[in-house]
Amino acid sequence: MLSDTEPPPSEVGAHRPDLSSGTAPYQYRRRELVERDWTRFRPWREVTRAEWESIRWQRAHCVKSVRQLRELMGDRLGEAFYEDLARDQAHRATMSMLLPPQMINTIAGGSTDDWYADPVRRYMVPVFSDRRTDWPSHPRAERDSLHELEMWVVEGLTHRYPTKVLAEVVPTCPQYCGHCTRMDLVGLSTPQVEKLRFTAKPADRLAAMLGYLRRTPGVRDVVVSGGDVANLPWPRLERFVAALLEIDHVRDIRLASKSLVTLPQHWLQDEVRAGVARLAATARHRGVSLAIHTHVNAAQQVTPLAARACRAMLEAGLRDVRNQGVLLRGVNDSSEALLDLCFALLDGAGVMPYYFYQCDMIPFSEHWRLALWEAQRLQHDILGYLPGFATPRVVCDVPFVGKRWVHQHSHYDRERGISHWRKGYLTDPERRGEQPLGRGHEFFDPIHTLPESGRQWWQERSAGHA
Repeated sequence: MLSDTEPPPSEVGAHRPDLSSGTAPYQYRRRELVERDWTRFRPWREVTRAEWESIRWQRAHCVKSVRQLRELMGDRLGEAFYEDLARDQAHRATMSMLLPPQMINTIAGGSTDDWYADPVRRYMVPVFSDRRTDWPSHPRAERDSLHELEMWVVEGLTHRYPTKVLAEVVPTCPQYCGHCTRMDLVGLSTPQVEKLRFTAKPADRLAAMLGYLRRTPGVRDVVVSGGDVANLPWPRLERFVAALLEIDHVRDIRLASKSLVTLPQHWLQDEVRAGVARLAATARHRGVSLAIHTHVNAAQQVTPLAARACRAMLEAGLRDVRNQGVLLRGVNDSSEALLDLCFALLDGAGVMPYYFYQCDMIPFSEHWRLALWEAQRLQHDILGYLPGFATPRVVCDVPFVGKRWVHQHSHYDRERGISHWRKGYLTDPERRGEQPLGRGHEFFDPIHTLPESGRQWWQERSAGHA
């Protein structure tokens, strides 16, 4: 059986840089951010800059279907691509299609081959041929892979860590990522996934969350998420955050919004900028840290307009803007791609690289997921290039455990791809079940990354897998 410290024989030395020439494997250089010319798309040929920077225009021209993508791209993409996409929408996609023009414009190239290879396309517009045919889903994949609903203390409020909660204030986003960890709840239903729905009215849900937090002094940190907070009308979001700021024991508030980069037009609205400034002033007065966490996976997403929005939030007085990316095969699974992204965020937009997560074990995600040893290799290979305070942690979000650095497993069976993890606290469901403190939990590598003996082991135990 393989040890938990050495790579499989086929991988020995595969990731070791060749230093014989005396040059470093990654060469830093300051790169200019690029806003591609949107008028290269025929339907947008007459779109002015004022229209492009209008949130109304962006939301009104989102691509939501194969038909709309065809209307935009025309014969720039071959018919086989549209068929590939339609097949995925019908048989594999766990998220419906929703792409703002701003995000489409970051997908490079004008040919079918360019689109197939593009990292943003690979995770925002997945096609059937991207998916694995041997193991499209891991046998242990789950719709709610992190069991967040089991840890709801009121509807939409997950109390997973002792001092931290996640408030899912809205179940929609301005854009849908194919790998979404909350695919069980967020967005419209797909042929594969009938989405869960909140039962309480939005105002009642938010009130219940605030009520729980007011009577739970052990909570100091609130992540306000969803979905994406950009889809909550700003006055309602501002009232909710202002109410959080009135709770004395709440000391950290983080707003989660991928749209800061994918739909910066929202955050550049006068109403939003002024509202953020009001909240930031109150937070400073009370000594509370108020920040935005965004989600960028590829350097090309950091455009001048996205950078403008990020810096506008800092100028409004936020404590920080941080990025939480996801490690995805074919998107950012090399040290060069990760470092390019980190430097684009830091140098171009003033955004702090914070986390890179292992892709969660949701259905049909095996083509994206990396093995634990691959994530460990990436953490090793990016060290030394960035300032220590801006070197992102590569983490595994282990069900019932939470975020752990990828080297923190208690045991790792490399042959079967099973890692074991522990924590020093209990979630509320565990307390109710009288579970022992410190018991182990498991996470699983993609089966196609295992040696033949490991793949055979899973095959024998998974007859009839999807």
